[in-house]
Amino acid sequence: MTGRGPSAASVRARLTDRYGTVDKPTLDPLDELVLTILSQSTTDANRDRAYDRLRDRFPSWDDVRTAPGGAIEDAVRVAGLGGQKARSIKRALARLHEERGSTTLSHLAAMGDTEATEYLTSFDGVGVKTAACVLCFSLRRPVLPVDTHVFRIGKRLGWLPESCTANRAHRLLEEWVQPSDRFAVHMLLITLGRDACTARAPSCGTCPVEQECPKIGLDAGADRPS
Repeated sequence: MTGRGPSAASVRARLTDRYGTVDKPTLDPLDELVLTILSQSTTDANRDRAYDRLRDRFPSWDDVRTAPGGAIEDAVRVAGLGGQKARSIKRALARLHEERGSTTLSHLAAMGDTEATEYLTSFDGVGVKTAACVLCFSLRRPVLPVDTHVFRIGKRLGWLPESCTANRAHRLLEEWVQPSDRFAVHMLLITLGRDACTARAPSCGTCPVEQECPKIGLDAGADRPS
């Protein structure tokens, strides 16, 4: 661990004072898996549009499994990387049907966190972040998904080394943040990343953790506003 920056408990308290409790609807694990695959390298708005189009055109996951790849790609095109995401979704559904006899991830509930993560990341197109989202949001397991906002803010706070990889960040942040705080910290950091701690020209002067933040990686001047 880097040993720098404010404690996770202090950051959570300050962000909760500003933003309140931030929650997310709980989806079925398979729904969350598909949604998170669609979220890769795109905006939340485009992810949601792609997911809604997919569900509108194909009422069940079995319908998606048996649909032509081109039809799936057309439905999710708005999220970008349509061909790649369509293949990942179709292959995941086909594998689940072959393994389980139905398109379901209900068996994840009987797995421990490590086993579930290893299982999910064995699917084509599913990385550690996607697996963590399924465990965190669908099963409410004490894992902390590291998306672009969490990764960026974790570095600025000094919680992550500047040279840290995204996969290593999952392990380091789970060492830094108590299990009971992980869901809340994840959601609050995303909110902060959209509101003040943006990728470019962050509004440090309006940030609720500005006084504690070491602002790692932000140089004086335009990239480090007062």
